[in-house]
This record gives sequence, C-alpha cells and structure tokens, in this order.
Amino acid sequence: MEFTIVIEKTPRNFSAYVPDLPGCVATGDTEEEVVREMRAAISFHLEGMIAQNEPIPAPLCSATVVNVAAVA
Repeated sequence: MEFTIVIEKTPRNFSAYVPDLPGCVATGDTEEEVVREMRAAISFHLEGMIAQNEPIPAPLCSATVVNVAAVA
C-alpha cells in the first residue's frame, strides 16, 4: 500500500504527515530520517486501526511539484 506523505522543513527539524491518515505524523532531524520514521508511523497507525476494527482507507491523495515563474 502506498500513501502520500507531506514533508515540511521546520526551523529545527523535518516533520511529515499523511493526508489520508489523519493524526499520523512523524519528525526527524533529516529528510531521510523523517521518511524512515513516517514508514514506522504508518505501520503503527494501520495496526491500531486494525485492532480497533476500523476500515483502512484507500489512499486517495497524490502530490506534484508545480514550477511557477518568480513574481517581481
């Protein structure tokens, strides 16, 4: 199963979240670390949903980068 994660650079570290799994978040000192932590967080989140007999949502979100000309 593939989920889109959003990674944000903060003044002290990186944080990430999964739009399709509200409340599923992670942080890390580097982008690579936050991705690794996010994998673990998603697994943990899904295990919790299964334990609570909650349905696992189908991944719906996607992301792309848009290049925009600089505004003077």
